[in-house]
Amino acid sequence: MIGVIGGSGLYEIPGFSIIDKIKIETPYGDPSDVFIMGSIGERKVVFLSRHGQHHDIPPHRVNYRANVWGFRTLGVKRIIAVNAVGGINDRYRPGDIVLPDQIIDFTKTRAQSFYDGPRVVHIDFTEPYCKEMREAFLSIDEQIINGGTYVCTEGPRLETAGEIRFYKSIGADMVGMTQMPEAALAREATLCYLCIAVITNYAAGISRTKLTTTEVVETMKKSTERVKQLLSSAIDLIPSERHCICKDSLKDAEL
Repeated sequence: MIGVIGGSGLYEIPGFSIIDKIKIETPYGDPSDVFIMGSIGERKVVFLSRHGQHHDIPPHRVNYRANVWGFRTLGVKRIIAVNAVGGINDRYRPGDIVLPDQIIDFTKTRAQSFYDGPRVVHIDFTEPYCKEMREAFLSIDEQIINGGTYVCTEGPRLETAGEIRFYKSIGADMVGMTQMPEAALAREATLCYLCIAVITNYAAGISRTKLTTTEVVETMKKSTERVKQLLSSAIDLIPSERHCICKDSLKDAEL
């Protein structure tokens, strides 16, 4: 079963048939919203709106542990996350779609792990994104940018120009507020994880104009149909059996 984390409306992708809506209780509190159960062709798919259906949960208040736990409870083995990001890399333009292959974490206050003791677990996070899923998506659309480093900030404020210059100096290509600890929690839960990053704006200091949420929303709206088609086509190409390292992430990880 495949999970998709995104904004409202993504369950309307071509070929997606809604079967049920399920509210999940977890040891970590309530997930962001109900889980929407459905299918695309022969594949079972579960959707969750990260910020809630009314987009009333800011990035630093998302219950990432409950969201990932809920997916696992429902039997999901793979998660595809859709993220709006600011472009730092000079070659990025608003509307571009990137499949990042690395993360730098600058979050500060979020619950980072399912293992807060007494069990002590150190997952290998060398490659944070599932290679199998990345290959499936890259085979669908030649215009997808392959690879890039996502720097995750705490939010909810946008970054300063000085921060963006620093992030660029350490190798960041894009900036957002929702990949961490989401990606790491998926690895702790032995789930495969992929990020579809939509460049919605130039990051602070790169654009000469004021950054606004209106710009982000408008660019996401323009990119939604392409993301929907991408999801609809690529989900069918993801292998039924997992042969990646994600499923074995807890092997030799516990002290």
